[in-house]
Amino acid sequence: MKSYILSIVTWLPTVGAIILLALFKKNQARAIKKFATAWFGLAFVASLLLLTYNRAVGGMQFLEDCQWIPVIGARYQMGVDGVTILLIVLTTLLGAIASLSSWNYIQKREKEYYALLLFLQTAVV
Repeated sequence: MKSYILSIVTWLPTVGAIILLALFKKNQARAIKKFATAWFGLAFVASLLLLTYNRAVGGMQFLEDCQWIPVIGARYQMGVDGVTILLIVLTTLLGAIASLSSWNYIQKREKEYYALLLFLQTAVV
């Protein structure tokens, strides 16, 4: 069975940022904050699935390998080892914490702030 959990955890924040930019108006600050925080929480919960990593086997797991641009031989490959999984879970947890801690401090341009924070999480993961 092929597992796409690593791609889901990686690209979920970008999907959230695109939805945020497309569907919310700038004057909907409270809804933007709720949506972004919920999306960070969803990414964190999805990353918890990576904790099913089998330490007895070790090595690279949750491998994904797809042909991307066949003409030039480009491939989309992802995989994680034991240490990387902990860093991914920590990153998604910190994203949720950053979103929650920003609620009372970001008073202007909330839409842009939370969209960029979601894009940042994709880049860091």
